[in-house]
Amino acid sequence: MSKAESKESWEDSDFPILCEICLGENPYVRMTKQKFGDECKMVTGPKNAIQENGDMPGLPVQVRDTALELEDSTPQSDVNKQFYNQSLEKKMETGQLDLDFVGSKNSAAREQLTRMSRTNPYYKRNLPHICSFFVKGECTRGNECPYRHELPDDDPELSKQNIVDRYYGRNDPVAKKILNRNKKSDLLFSPPADKSITSLFVSGIPDTITKSDINDYFIAFGEIKSLVLVEKSKCAFVNFKHRASAEAAADSSLGSCTINGHRVKLSWGRPRPKGPQNSDSISKLANNPEVAEKLAKKGVSSKSISNNGIVLPPKITNNIISYPSQDPTLYGSSTSKD
Repeated sequence: MSKAESKESWEDSDFPILCEICLGENPYVRMTKQKFGDECKMVTGPKNAIQENGDMPGLPVQVRDTALELEDSTPQSDVNKQFYNQSLEKKMETGQLDLDFVGSKNSAAREQLTRMSRTNPYYKRNLPHICSFFVKGECTRGNECPYRHELPDDDPELSKQNIVDRYYGRNDPVAKKILNRNKKSDLLFSPPADKSITSLFVSGIPDTITKSDINDYFIAFGEIKSLVLVEKSKCAFVNFKHRASAEAAADSSLGSCTINGHRVKLSWGRPRPKGPQNSDSISKLANNPEVAEKLAKKGVSSKSISNNGIVLPPKITNNIISYPSQDPTLYGSSTSKD
């Protein structure tokens, strides 16, 4: 029951204490409470309706506050925190506090949190802690020890985790690692300098996603010139008509996007490397004395590579040495000694 003196005490219960095993396999679970939102079947009176919502990204508090640009000014003590929450509730009831949870800025930040979150449940969080005596080499329980007999991570930052920093979102090493990884992915996903590139490469496409689904997702960013779906390789090439449309689609995804509930990877398309087609480079190659010497040993003139870099077969060029097999008067590949 709530201990606030200014609040009603009857049926104003707190949230139940549950663990990950009770909540199921989904680690992204949010619990909401609707005050007097249901009827008790025992006493036919109003009760609080507590529901679970699994749409939270499951990221540390520091990552959430950094993405949403929130400044944590909440008091740390229980009494001051209770008074602070009551003051916020009064401001919200009177309309003095404006919380933009559905604005464009907040929506973009929540989309970024969704990209940084895990797509699959992280079952390692339910594993027991590492045995500190095993790390020191002093554990005598053996297989009966309820803790894990494993060595901790070599990263010195991750070995300094504590529940206080994780709860308040201050100096959390896991949050810093996630934020640094997100910054590196943003740098790797920068648009290419060549403005003629207007194609995006989509990989990791499951069998349930069709070509029309991909077209419906990317058509919102601009006109599509062509769309090629390679079902065998589970990838697709989306070619936009304008560079601005491709940049808009890339900025909204930043490495991944969700199509029909499936997360797929997205990157910029790169042009195929082309060989030297310049006549100046070909002429320099033909006039190179080292190349001419190597070709002469094989019976090929250096002048034969002047045809767009293609070595012509014998008897087509002049001043070359004929192969012995090309002379009908010779037997085999050696001259007769008769």
